[in-house]
Amino acid sequence: MSRAPRRPPAERRAEIAEAARELALADGLAAVTLRRVAAHVGVTPALVAHYHPAMDELVAASFAGAVAPEVDEVRALLADADGAIDRVATLLRTLLDGTRDDVTTVWVEAFALGRRSDRLAETVREQMDVWQTLIQEVVEEGVASGVFAVSDPAAVAWQLLGTIDGLNAQGLVRWGAAGDRYPLLAHAVEGMLGLARGELAARTPIER
Repeated sequence: MSRAPRRPPAERRAEIAEAARELALADGLAAVTLRRVAAHVGVTPALVAHYHPAMDELVAASFAGAVAPEVDEVRALLADADGAIDRVATLLRTLLDGTRDDVTTVWVEAFALGRRSDRLAETVREQMDVWQTLIQEVVEEGVASGVFAVSDPAAVAWQLLGTIDGLNAQGLVRWGAAGDRYPLLAHAVEGMLGLARGELAARTPIER
């Protein structure tokens, strides 16, 4: 196997971290091992261990690197939506359309692996907090404008996030009708937000 060229320590550390992130997205968090990361970079496992001696830290960092960009992408889409109802519709359609299964796989594995890795569990909670904050902001906007009738936006955000995660996890094994996920969840979310029946479900798909 040809070896990677010599690099300054900071560059090598960043290169290894990026390789771990790429592996996580391509093959899941279980692929982030010393041997797999080393092969991806073209270095020895010992060199990976030298720069990242704690594999729990590297796995947690690869998880964060794989999932964090998604919330920024969704935030940008929400900024272009017209009002709180359209923002919720955009959120649901974007996260349930099946185009982010690589990220969903990383999330699902992180929930399982985090049971035995305190560092990974901590990072998962941090990223979940970011998502809940984003959804809560949208709900609070709708409450402030009189569109949503919600007494506890934080609880609604938590419930909505958990439902999206569950539906996407089911989608990984192709359980249920993918095409029905948005309207079915939209009707449930109408109840959570105090909207009239059909007010959210009837929103047209977002243009991407």
